[in-house]
Amino acid sequence: MIILVGGEKGGSGKSCLAQNLAVYVTETFKANVLMVDCDPQRTTSDWIQARNNQTDLKPINCIQLYGKIRNDLLSLGERFDYVIVDCGGQDNLAMRAAMSVASYVVIPLRPKRRDLKTLPHMEDMLSTCKMVNPKMVATVVISQCPALPSQFKRILEAKDVVKSFGLTALNAVTFNRNIYDDSEESGSSVLEIDPQGKAAQEITNIAEELFAIPPDDSFEF
Repeated sequence: MIILVGGEKGGSGKSCLAQNLAVYVTETFKANVLMVDCDPQRTTSDWIQARNNQTDLKPINCIQLYGKIRNDLLSLGERFDYVIVDCGGQDNLAMRAAMSVASYVVIPLRPKRRDLKTLPHMEDMLSTCKMVNPKMVATVVISQCPALPSQFKRILEAKDVVKSFGLTALNAVTFNRNIYDDSEESGSSVLEIDPQGKAAQEITNIAEELFAIPPDDSFEF
């Protein structure tokens, strides 16, 4: 299974979500996981390097790929249970190539106007890729949400904007928590730092809701 975590907006937590999903499927499904880092900033590659320096954490494989990676991903998908692709915050060949073969496309967006402004172009990209990959499931995860109850309306409004473009927003969200940054810097995940914590539950909720959507039952554009 190939999972793309991508989107045009930088800073929305794509790499962090990809890393935590990798740990989730590794632990939950005892899966053989490969992470593919397509971001020139090498955030996930640096995370893997930090992780592999810690003997108490289960190692995860990672490679870097750029450009026209469709055939590479198809080949890797036959060798690994899960291939999780981390694409940087821009429209590029790698992201479009990954969309054309991915079972799941996960797009993190913060409940901010500058993030939501990328939706028209993302919807256009997804519609194009859907023509060659009709079983693709595309979802938006509202990320780094404000934790104050008075700000909850912003989350609901962001989900409404997502739906107005015919896209699916997961019910599960992530909140703005320091543990996400702490885990990324240490090469671990929120599931490992605090398995019973709120952030770990957020990642679990996202994964369970995502994988409950079968790839052959995705919405029509």
